[in-house]
Amino acid sequence: MDKVFTKPITKQFEFDEDVAVVFDDMLERSIPFYKEVIDLTCKTICLHVKEGAWIVDLGCSTANTLLALHKRSNKSYHLLGIDNAEAMLHIARQKTHAYGAKIELVSADITQVDLSSHDVIIANYMLQFIRPLQRAEFVAKIYEALNPNGLFVFSEKIVFEDKELNKQMIDLYYDFKRQQGYSDFEIAQKREALENVLIPYTEDENKAMLKGAGFETIETIFKWGNFATFIAKKRV
Repeated sequence: MDKVFTKPITKQFEFDEDVAVVFDDMLERSIPFYKEVIDLTCKTICLHVKEGAWIVDLGCSTANTLLALHKRSNKSYHLLGIDNAEAMLHIARQKTHAYGAKIELVSADITQVDLSSHDVIIANYMLQFIRPLQRAEFVAKIYEALNPNGLFVFSEKIVFEDKELNKQMIDLYYDFKRQQGYSDFEIAQKREALENVLIPYTEDENKAMLKGAGFETIETIFKWGNFATFIAKKRV
């Protein structure tokens, strides 16, 4: 169980071994409708792509989304997960082995790795950790890496332009975390650890970034408070 922030923090948030061993619990207790979003993502992908599709999850962490695709589809996909946190990949390899899933897992910096000829690119709660000056360029790289009619599916924490509404959504989110068993101290500790590490955009800023990269079809398919899931389609 996630106890990472029960003690005073000594560093900014990192996806290290301490986080990796409790990461799945952290996700389910920190992200509203986490399992439902994965299910929606996987069902949408399965409806869109055909047998033999190439699918990559950028920042795959412990491979939850790829494993869900493996378990929920009767099609054979080429599944690839990329992450730069070896502690996460160690757990991902254990899980894929336990499920007998054919998933390639690669340790690499997602902003530097060569991406090309994919039918679907997934990035769940990952873009928000890329510095704003690099983010638009990286999304343009994702666009170029997709095959025609390819999908980019990603989830993000978002902010609201209206400051009062934004504060209300944050308060509601903290209430959600309390309901999951987190103390006010833990909530404050994580907020401090993530400061200047996780930098969210508004929903409109995310869509503008996608449009600037070349995507024509851009939709929000899920939204709860300050969390959203987007789909962008390449039509070239």
